[in-house]
Amino acid sequence: MRTVWSGAVGESFVVRDVQEHMPELAYTTVMTTLSRLGQKGLLRAKAVRQKRAYEYAPALSPVEFVTLASRRDVEKIVKRYGDAALAAFAGRLDKLSEEQRERLRRLEEE
Repeated sequence: MRTVWSGAVGESFVVRDVQEHMPELAYTTVMTTLSRLGQKGLLRAKAVRQKRAYEYAPALSPVEFVTLASRRDVEKIVKRYGDAALAAFAGRLDKLSEEQRERLRRLEEE
């Protein structure tokens, strides 16, 4: 995803575009990885007409991904540890500076 998000492969790309940046990987490895990233919602895949290929594009920006992944991970932690996890988060909030608190407020609004 670093290669995709850096813009090194363009707005939309095919497997070969990514493989050029990772020549040590086999075509099938890159193809499988891109397919799985598509299944996970990180990439959008569109079939290329009259070819057995797909054109990919990022589905999320890096910030959107981190936000989504963080929220998903927090849900898993709270589900697993319940009130103990919430208490740990609350204890951590008490140690934040006012600047950090304001950044958190803005992130929560997004």
